[in-house]
Amino acid sequence: MNDINLLNRAADNIRILAASMVEKAKSGHPGGAMGGADFINVLFSEFLVFDPDNATWENRDRFFLDPGHMSPMLYAQLAMIGKLNMDDLKAFRQWGSRTPGHPEVNFELGIENTSGPLGQGHTMAVGAAIAERFMAARFGEWTKHKIYTFISDGGIQEEISQGAGRIAGTLGLSNLIMFFDSNEVQLSTFVNQVSTEDTAMKYEAWGWKVITINGNDAAQIRQALKDANAETERPTLIIGKTLMGKGAVGPNGESFENMVSTHGQPLGAAGASIDNTVKNLGGDAQNPFVIFDEVAEMYQARLNELRAMVAKRHAEQAAWEAANPELATKFHNFYGGVIPKIDYAAIQQKANQATRSASGAMLGLFSEQVENMVVASADLSNSDKTEGFLKNSKPFVKGDFSGGFLHAGVSELAMACIMNGMALHGGIIPVCGTFFVFSDYMKPAFRMSALMRLQVVYVWTHDAFRVGEDGPTHQPIEQEMQVRLMEAVKNHKGRNSMLVLRPADVDETTVAWKMALENCDTPTALILSRQNVKNLPRTGNAYEEALGTTKGAYVVKDVEGTPDIILLASGSEVSTLVEAEALLAERAGVRARIVSVPSEGLFFSQPQSYIRSIIDYSLPIFALTAGLPLSMQRLAGLNGRVFGLDHFGHSAPYTVLDEKFGFNAENIFNQVMDYLSTQK
Repeated sequence: MNDINLLNRAADNIRILAASMVEKAKSGHPGGAMGGADFINVLFSEFLVFDPDNATWENRDRFFLDPGHMSPMLYAQLAMIGKLNMDDLKAFRQWGSRTPGHPEVNFELGIENTSGPLGQGHTMAVGAAIAERFMAARFGEWTKHKIYTFISDGGIQEEISQGAGRIAGTLGLSNLIMFFDSNEVQLSTFVNQVSTEDTAMKYEAWGWKVITINGNDAAQIRQALKDANAETERPTLIIGKTLMGKGAVGPNGESFENMVSTHGQPLGAAGASIDNTVKNLGGDAQNPFVIFDEVAEMYQARLNELRAMVAKRHAEQAAWEAANPELATKFHNFYGGVIPKIDYAAIQQKANQATRSASGAMLGLFSEQVENMVVASADLSNSDKTEGFLKNSKPFVKGDFSGGFLHAGVSELAMACIMNGMALHGGIIPVCGTFFVFSDYMKPAFRMSALMRLQVVYVWTHDAFRVGEDGPTHQPIEQEMQVRLMEAVKNHKGRNSMLVLRPADVDETTVAWKMALENCDTPTALILSRQNVKNLPRTGNAYEEALGTTKGAYVVKDVEGTPDIILLASGSEVSTLVEAEALLAERAGVRARIVSVPSEGLFFSQPQSYIRSIIDYSLPIFALTAGLPLSMQRLAGLNGRVFGLDHFGHSAPYTVLDEKFGFNAENIFNQVMDYLSTQK
């Protein structure tokens, strides 16, 4: 263990660097970073186990930062272990730098998660802790490691913390250690003006071990981390009472600690003196971007210690792999993203069933063949049909992670963030399900999935007003439009940030799941029906024809020569077009091409030649959607017509709603004929 005075010197070094970064950038959050420096310094210098020469070592401890605005603290700490340099710190918040305003996941730099929206970071840590137990249950305790996370007053207040705290406590995640930086200062006021809750009692009620300390006292931090690491039954919350802006002083040496003003702006802008603060903390105001020699030596000694420590761990792994070659292959396949070969063409789906049911059948298959899949549901598994995975699996319970199903309870956002954490940890393909209307609760999480380019599969069922009797509260009208916006947003690799698929029948559902499993670069959303849907007309092999789904859109039914009109839809509405097309041909001699468009974003990513071969924009185009007409307008084009729903639904059997809202062959026939009359 290090000398306490040396630890304090290192923490002050972190404070200097953090405050100087913000000052140079002329924006940022210095106060919290200065207050939290003691904890992160003790953690990295004495407890966190990682391989200095292999940043992606599977069995490393993970550190998840929840308050992303405290990035200066993390970046300064990463500089201590050689992951960042002084030029990186000086470029804080600047174009092209490795130190953006809020951290973005980069395993090579030691950044385990993208953080920004408060509450998500520590919830991801819960997911990583579950993943660690999942892997240990399959490969042995030699894989064990700790998941550390850092949360702030704001993160504790975010409602997502309830779901994270409840689930972690219920599962007894003793591998999870969370530090609560309790400085009692908000961005715009003091905590006591917005909250009077007893945080310790709250977490104890959820089954956590709670330790309360002076969060700026290195000795107390060390002891708390020792006690937390010794805990075998519960996750641990360390409540560290810290000082916002610890060490900050003004022009005359007056204290600027514990002030709201230092939370979200440079110290100079808050009225403090950056030069005096650097001097107060033992630094050189003219050259603040340095690591003190004695601190550099301390961290070099820690890196050398870690190299010796992980060498023994690697040797233990090598011996295990030699004794268990098949399991070793499986271990590396899990972490390497290798998916099993599945004969999708041989899958026999029950005809004319709901796409949620077809999805459930696929999950039943995966429960046998995809051993590293974890499925979760927000208390709807018997309705969103994720229970199909329970055919050959079982739920996680405290002390037993040999199964692969997480009953998350009614906590959609927490569930989704936990899935993100599993994906970040590695080794697992996470899947989570709920009703499509509740995707509203999950938007912050799947946006982060997209930003981090994580393979998380979202199963959203009950996809339209055909939820029926549950009424407008449960009938998604605008949700598809909202989710498809993620297909329009490019990630930093220039790809559509999310793959969104709304299959039209059971065969498209099979293909959609194939695509989801093979899509390792972005999250995938499957939007599925509650009600039974008729199989689309196929002229040959149904599966082979449904592979058109992989292009985002394809022709389901065509005519000889040039059609009179092109009919477009996704999901349930495609079968309605099939019925309407028969009327058009029989009554009016209208020759129509029917196109299924399960993914607009994927379709418009295809070569122009393919797009034009499917949709000829010189022809009349009619699109049908059970959601907002806007969701199909780009597909229909400026001169096309979209029939959709521009109002909330009503409570009634879905067949009644189909009739009342005009979602039947007769009305679509009339709509198309009216549209064609305007094209002459």
